[in-house]
Amino acid sequence: MAGLRKIGWGALALFLGAFAVFESVKYGVPTTLAALVFFALADIARLAGVRPPGVLYQAVHRVWIPLVVLVAYSFGPIVWPPLFTAALGWLTRIALERTLGRPVASRDVPAER
Repeated sequence: MAGLRKIGWGALALFLGAFAVFESVKYGVPTTLAALVFFALADIARLAGVRPPGVLYQAVHRVWIPLVVLVAYSFGPIVWPPLFTAALGWLTRIALERTLGRPVASRDVPAER
């Protein structure tokens, strides 16, 4: 079952990454920068000192936040492509981490030292 889950996350990561590249090529440099910055968001947060099991750590590693941004952007009145590609980059990173077997952010994750 864990193998199928990793395959699913891997397929999602590939799709989201390809979609982010498509949107970046279509809309230019601002969307590319947004996707790259939010792809690196977990690393940026870690460099800033955010550690598990804190609330900010939880937020950076949860699927629902970028997913809500993608859905709200798709059906809402806002038209600003960097917002969409930022969420794509963020969700791609989360899917990639889950594919590689990194633990899901939770309150039981011990703090790094």
